[in-house]
Amino acid sequence: MRAVLHRPEVIAPTGMVATPHYLASAAGLRVLRAGGNAIEAAIAASAVCAVVYPHMCGLGGDSVWLLYDARQKQVRALNGTGWAGERCTLAFYQQATGGEAIPPRGFLAANTVPGAVDAWEKAYTYGRRHFAASLPWPALFEEAIAYADGGYPVTASQFHWTWRDTQEAANPLGSLQRFAGFRQTYLKPDGTPYRAGERLRQPALARTLRTLAAAGARVFYEGELAERLVRDLEAHGGVLTRDDFRHYHATWVAPLRSTYRGYTVYGVPPNTQGLATLLLLNLLAHVDVAALGEGTADYYHLMVEATKLAFADRDRWVADPAFAAIPLATLLDPAYAGRRLRQLDWQRAAPPPTPGPAAGDTVAIVSADAQGNGVAMLQSLYFDFGSGIVAGDTGVLLHNRGSFFSLDPHHPNCLAPRKRPFHTLCPGLLCRGDRLFLLHATMGGEGQPQTQAALVTRLVDFGLPLQAAIEAPRWLYGRTWGMATRDLSLEARVPEAVVQELQRRGHPVRVVAPWDECMGHAQAILIDPATGMRHGGADPRSDGLALGY
Repeated sequence: MRAVLHRPEVIAPTGMVATPHYLASAAGLRVLRAGGNAIEAAIAASAVCAVVYPHMCGLGGDSVWLLYDARQKQVRALNGTGWAGERCTLAFYQQATGGEAIPPRGFLAANTVPGAVDAWEKAYTYGRRHFAASLPWPALFEEAIAYADGGYPVTASQFHWTWRDTQEAANPLGSLQRFAGFRQTYLKPDGTPYRAGERLRQPALARTLRTLAAAGARVFYEGELAERLVRDLEAHGGVLTRDDFRHYHATWVAPLRSTYRGYTVYGVPPNTQGLATLLLLNLLAHVDVAALGEGTADYYHLMVEATKLAFADRDRWVADPAFAAIPLATLLDPAYAGRRLRQLDWQRAAPPPTPGPAAGDTVAIVSADAQGNGVAMLQSLYFDFGSGIVAGDTGVLLHNRGSFFSLDPHHPNCLAPRKRPFHTLCPGLLCRGDRLFLLHATMGGEGQPQTQAALVTRLVDFGLPLQAAIEAPRWLYGRTWGMATRDLSLEARVPEAVVQELQRRGHPVRVVAPWDECMGHAQAILIDPATGMRHGGADPRSDGLALGY
């Protein structure tokens, strides 16, 4: 019997893009149809998301990329995560906070340089040099500028998070109404949120996008845009300087790689948690997952218990490799995964490991072009609406990724100037031999490696179609969006008998909505090895679409 899907299975012969917002998907598709490449489609979609999905991403955040170069049959990784400012010392923050954690909102939370914009230009330059198709840089910003200037319809998701973040009772971090830039940008004149379907304009952001389109990305770091950003931060006790912006560059890094059932699996190395996804798949590779049955209690138990093992290693090791020695070869050795798997108890849930990251708002974008090139990327502000700070008259909402730095000098993620924080962003890519097979990415903090493992096992082990793999009931072990506990959240579509069996094994089960947004917004493109057709999948937990031609 054919599965009933909330999104259609999209198949196209030439190009494909999938994002968490339909307007961003349309912008990416326009670029592909106009002769642009997969990188340019991703940039155009990212720019639109920065306007129409401001609770999830923006120009003031970071981005992380995996690229498949069809001509060279090579995978590249681009780290567009920002570093802490030169004033961001342990002594300063310990004095400013009384030794407590870095505040998650406000000007002290905006303590790492936004890396997304420079990553756009680094990726664009690579595409111009190595991919056959290309469009002019300004053409990639046309839709984003139009939506910022003329307005766009607010989604139900944006209304929900805006309402939540402006209610003192509903928000333990405090209302974002206390920040003037946030009020003026995202609230009506009477102080209430724009409701779903109402038009929201961002003229200041439109001017900034026009400047980027005309002058290039470095104006954000070295030109008048950088000066205006820093001027506002300095006026309100912020810590970033002109030198912090001027010296920042996104960096090309060697991707992590492992294998799963004959596929080569790629991830972005530390400071991101891409290592956790590969550790998790390495553990699963030692188990006959298909024999457990899709959606059974044994399947969920395995996925959760393997996640605990992977997260324990992640929390022990993942940090900025410029500040810490990380034994990647040992951690990714299949023999190491085999030894770790012996600790898994098939009948009892293990206690949780040391707490790790607790939040993450992000957009996942995937694209594939006519030449066979592919992109899987994530762009993020960390928390919903990031720091809550819209810098001066730029319309740029600044992220708060640096608030996750530890003030414990012995912690691998301890704060230091020019250090990149631990990052939850971890796009994924699979190849069969040297041919691209799967591009996938999802938002969702700690849920990202788990959702990636769900997609890979449901596609590879159980043979589900792509859209069905995305829509199948999901779980989340751990915390996201500020959850205080590490419960096992299961969507209500998981059968009651499975829920009860997991509870019997000691899992602290919490049943959530049937299509819960906190499970993340997964987007993926699968290249059929027999036909070359592009299969696109978009998550119904988001406002996204997969579109192809």
